[in-house]
Amino acid sequence: MSYLNAPVKSKGMPKGIPYIIGNEAAERYSFYGMKAILVIFMTKYLMDKEGGLAPMGEAEATTWFHLFNSAVYFTPLLGAIIADAFLGKYKTIISLSIVYCLGHLALALDETRLGLSIGLTLIAIGAGGIKPCVSAHVGDQFGKTNGHLITKVFGWFYFSINLGAFASQIMTPIFLDRYGPHVAFGVPGGLMLLATIVFWMGRREFVHIPAGGVGFLRETFSKEGLKIIGRLCIIYVFVAVFWALFDQSGSKWVLQ
Repeated sequence: MSYLNAPVKSKGMPKGIPYIIGNEAAERYSFYGMKAILVIFMTKYLMDKEGGLAPMGEAEATTWFHLFNSAVYFTPLLGAIIADAFLGKYKTIISLSIVYCLGHLALALDETRLGLSIGLTLIAIGAGGIKPCVSAHVGDQFGKTNGHLITKVFGWFYFSINLGAFASQIMTPIFLDRYGPHVAFGVPGGLMLLATIVFWMGRREFVHIPAGGVGFLRETFSKEGLKIIGRLCIIYVFVAVFWALFDQSGSKWVLQ
């Protein structure tokens, strides 16, 4: 099946945008919903192989939480390379979304450390891997004739992110308290499955920019490319400090 590989000349909104926004709202619900209850699950609900309670201490749970966060923000490097050099953004998002769904499934079905380890590893690969692709995929949908609409679309795009995150952080702790971890992790997993289906449904409407192959890697690691990366690294020093403090809201602040 052939897909669009360049934006259609139009002054209107690209037809694929609603699918991207719907996908993003559901995906962010799944991620932040899981993350909202993660430390509580590890310190109150974690089981051993025999089915008895075996919760972590607060210090250990905090370590797991921040190792997971670190992985989520490291794997975008891998996702970007896979998308730009090999698979293209659409195939990368779809394939890693399936990995993401499997991670949610592991958390929902297995309350032991094994399920936790498998689930968090797969979610870190999936959530982190698609992170650099989705925003760039939005930009790919626009050409010169409708580029003036991109600011408006990113407004809706970030609104959908915050809506999904806001709703999940209200509802998921309620599900955990009333129905337990199977349902509390299962609902975000269901939303991630929905996000994947919605994105797949938009495949015929999307612009699919082909991967750049080895040429992308040569350009990235050229002298000029490395200079740009060096400048960005200065910014990321400050960004890393901000997020290190902000993510205490999911660990230390939850445990107070």
